[in-house]
Amino acid sequence: MTIQGGIRRSLLCKAEVRCTTTAPVAALKNAMGDEPLCLLALFVTSQTDFGDVIAEAELLYPDVDVVCCTTAGEIGEMGYDDGLIVAVGFPQSHFASKSLAFANLDIFYAESEMDRIAQERVALQDRSPEMEEGFAFLIVDGLSRREDTLTSTISPALRDMPLFGASAGDGADFRQTLVALNGQIMTNGAVLNLIRSTHRTKVFSLDHLVPTETQMVVTGADPERRIVKSINAEPAGREYARIVGKDPEQLDRFTFASHPVVVRIGGDHHVRAIQQVNDAGELVFFSAIDEGMVLTVATPLNMAQHLTDQMAEMAADGPFTDIIGCDCILRRIESEQTQMTHELSTIMAKNNVTGFSTYGEQIGPLHVNQTMTGVAFYPKDVT
Repeated sequence: MTIQGGIRRSLLCKAEVRCTTTAPVAALKNAMGDEPLCLLALFVTSQTDFGDVIAEAELLYPDVDVVCCTTAGEIGEMGYDDGLIVAVGFPQSHFASKSLAFANLDIFYAESEMDRIAQERVALQDRSPEMEEGFAFLIVDGLSRREDTLTSTISPALRDMPLFGASAGDGADFRQTLVALNGQIMTNGAVLNLIRSTHRTKVFSLDHLVPTETQMVVTGADPERRIVKSINAEPAGREYARIVGKDPEQLDRFTFASHPVVVRIGGDHHVRAIQQVNDAGELVFFSAIDEGMVLTVATPLNMAQHLTDQMAEMAADGPFTDIIGCDCILRRIESEQTQMTHELSTIMAKNNVTGFSTYGEQIGPLHVNQTMTGVAFYPKDVT
């Protein structure tokens, strides 16, 4: 099978292949060329054997840090796609990196890990003093339910290095999500990539949701499992359905994508996305939830126009060449429901967005949902 993507006018080395490609990593390597890399990221469809991809990557890139994760869909050369393995390489000529694995988030020792992150951040800076820009890219098992604790813990250790990230996905199945670093495949794990560059970079987070005046209070919850049992002292699923004007027997992922709820943190609102209604009529969320939390119903703006405006705003101080984007699966679901998938794909392709659909996103100390988080890259002569 032929390569679906390849090298484009870019500060990064990028390529993509269909998961049915024989020896897919070899095909990706052939497309990206021989430029030495400090880091290779592979975003791998759940439609293929993750272990086989990891083994081939280890064989072909023995001296490069290789970070991989499963996805809930890919963002490739043509925008939204499925069934791809997407590669993003960081050339040594303009990037330096250090990748840290956290193999079991249930036994994450905050103090020692914060010290490790801080030490590696300083060491990376000392090794690459000419590289004045930097950011951190976090990939987490999307079914671990540990993203909130992880981001709030590690963010202070990064100091002025902005953090963005994504929760690995499993298509729309929610059965198993995987991350890997240098051949080590992890469930309930994460990889933090510290990256410095000679180019200007800008970490961002965007969403197209506007809070309304309609609010509800969580009156019963299981925070550990991210389950809301009751809202306004009524069964959660039924009360949510009443508030958004839907049949409680017909709640599905399309309802949750088009009728999101947000919480106020500081001066901003952040989505607390609903994953599903369980058999008990409770609401299972993608991110942290607790009793007493006030949820506000939000209404979506036009996704395509909003994304166009956000891309233009990021280019206001000079054109960017690449974006790595982590896009919530709920945005893709909403785009399908509103028949905007093609339009959004065109916008992403035009703006050279590469990445994948996620089970949640990280920005700074927060784990959020129904957003696109990422980083834009600008040529070093653009100020």
